[in-house]
Amino acid sequence: MSQESKRQKMIELIDELNKYAHAYYVLDNPIVSDAEYDSKYDELVKLEKELGEVLPYSPTQRIGDKILPEFKKHTHLSKLWSMDKAQSINEIIDWHNRNLRAINEYNSSHEYKLPKLEYVLTKKFDGLTINCTYDEEGILRIAATRGTGVIGENVTEQAKTIKSLPLRIDNDFVFEIHGEAIMTQEAFQKYNENAEVPLKNLRNGAAGALRNLNVKETAKRNLSAFFYDIGYSEGKEFDSYLEMMEFIKEKGFPVDDYMVVCSSIDEIKKQIDYIEKIRSDLNYDIDGVVIAVNDIRTREILGYTVKFPKWAIAYKFAAEEATTKLLDVEWNVGRSGRVTPTAILEPVEIGGVTVKRATLNNIDDIRRKGVKIGCNVFVRRSNDVIPEIMGVVEDTLYGSREITVPKTCPSCGSEIKQYGVHYFCENTLSCKPQLIKSIVHYAGREAMNIAGFSEKTAEQLFEELNIKSIPELYKITKEQLLSLDRFGEKKAYNLLKAIENSKNCSLPSFIYALGIPNVGKKTAYDIAQKFKSLDRIQNATFDELVLVNDIGDTVAQCIIDFFSDDTIKNNINELLEQGVTPVYEEKKIDENIFTGKTVVVTGSLENYSRASIKEKLQSLGAKVSSSVSKKTDYVIVGKEPGSKYDKALQLGINIISEEEFENMIQ
Repeated sequence: MSQESKRQKMIELIDELNKYAHAYYVLDNPIVSDAEYDSKYDELVKLEKELGEVLPYSPTQRIGDKILPEFKKHTHLSKLWSMDKAQSINEIIDWHNRNLRAINEYNSSHEYKLPKLEYVLTKKFDGLTINCTYDEEGILRIAATRGTGVIGENVTEQAKTIKSLPLRIDNDFVFEIHGEAIMTQEAFQKYNENAEVPLKNLRNGAAGALRNLNVKETAKRNLSAFFYDIGYSEGKEFDSYLEMMEFIKEKGFPVDDYMVVCSSIDEIKKQIDYIEKIRSDLNYDIDGVVIAVNDIRTREILGYTVKFPKWAIAYKFAAEEATTKLLDVEWNVGRSGRVTPTAILEPVEIGGVTVKRATLNNIDDIRRKGVKIGCNVFVRRSNDVIPEIMGVVEDTLYGSREITVPKTCPSCGSEIKQYGVHYFCENTLSCKPQLIKSIVHYAGREAMNIAGFSEKTAEQLFEELNIKSIPELYKITKEQLLSLDRFGEKKAYNLLKAIENSKNCSLPSFIYALGIPNVGKKTAYDIAQKFKSLDRIQNATFDELVLVNDIGDTVAQCIIDFFSDDTIKNNINELLEQGVTPVYEEKKIDENIFTGKTVVVTGSLENYSRASIKEKLQSLGAKVSSSVSKKTDYVIVGKEPGSKYDKALQLGINIISEEEFENMIQ
């Protein structure tokens, strides 16, 4: 057999074996015997060895015989949002009423009416989110954890061990699909039969498998997955969530069989009761029900908060509780200087997890609940994750003692002061936990991006080089670093180079790096875009700040207070003197036909991805919108356009093809 014939045979075997695997693991309908599958698999392995070639979608890639050196970061093509949560039907009613008000308000002022509200209910799986990217050839290129929602960790090799995850699909455009990696009861029990250290629960089994650099260990846990959302697509657009889920099923992804459409609170409540009733009968863990708006256009109108989509909510089932003894209370200092209490508990099992510590919130909460050291307490894993003390067992209070707030900071010994229900150490200059956390935040990837800077490094600099402020980072010498443990020539050079490189930074990154209370990355970008210089931001008034998108009274006051602090002002001035130069870059735009125009893109374009056409339009000075309205000036239409095309026709908007767009910008 010639090399070409062998290669063709190898491809045929790959396609055949992947088809068999899909029938077995996804459809639960085996179409060949195990012996026949094994025979063909062995033939494939032999051919791959002879040819010295392994295709990325070969089933032999699922064996997991690698040990990876590290987890590499991966930036998602589209943000993975968190989900707002409710634990009572009244919270669902409030959310539903907000949706109704928003839709009625929209419909009263627009010709194009949004349809009657429909919700799609699905189970909320309790595993680990994975975000998989497929390329134009339908090949799985990246699987990543959720991470921050913007940046996750590449777990492609680990994800490939999930036998129900397709390594190649019939598709011709790039998209990201979200799913949940889970461990079934059967896989859990089989693993524990031979495990040196048995797993305690299904969720930790799944999360620990994907976060294991030894891919062989991941493969041993025999994970499964369910997929439920297309977060990014350079091709097909969807008019409804049901249409999206049909696409996901058609492409061969494993999908849970429960999916119910509801249009009233009564229907939603019945389904929540039903799922909670069958929860214990499932062979995998769930912790609630996801309720999402079906119509995609309605989702676009409802939009997002800073953290959550407004068009979806997760109903969380009641958390599990246990009783144990409160042994002591530990007080810790955070980056903001807040001194918070943590309960030290006699270890107790809750839902398969050993709980030794629990949150106590603040002293008012402690007194309200009557919690005392030495008494028995009710502990709940709030939202099935965070342990919290809910109350005390009354007849165990005899002999217990009051919890008292320390007079001084448990770290630096400075006097602590009360503001409202919280206590703070105001020694921001030399309180170790505050300073270390502030420096680590400042050096973080999404802030000043000082590569190789860890909390361990920050501790070394604090303790051994007496680095007591962020500006002092820029005064560190090579000789000082070489005097530290674990610092050789290369590591010292790399850190100093990274610190020097950080001086040339963007204004949004610098604002975020300062650690202003309640100011995250997005808010920092919005502030920079509005004021365009550090000086103008520092001198912004309250009234000017609340005009910025998503900034309310509380955040505006936090910004005012932050820049009014003399120590902070001195630190910022010192950073500038050290050469730190935060710059807001605004590209110069030449006047053209698209300058100042609102443009919507629908369908698949030949020469542009979704991201690149957006970037191109913005470079021309256009505003790119995700929805068509009377204010839309142009709709660029590619192959297989969605409902946006129909609406543009209905409203008489200027519709242009990709070719016409190219001619117009020339």
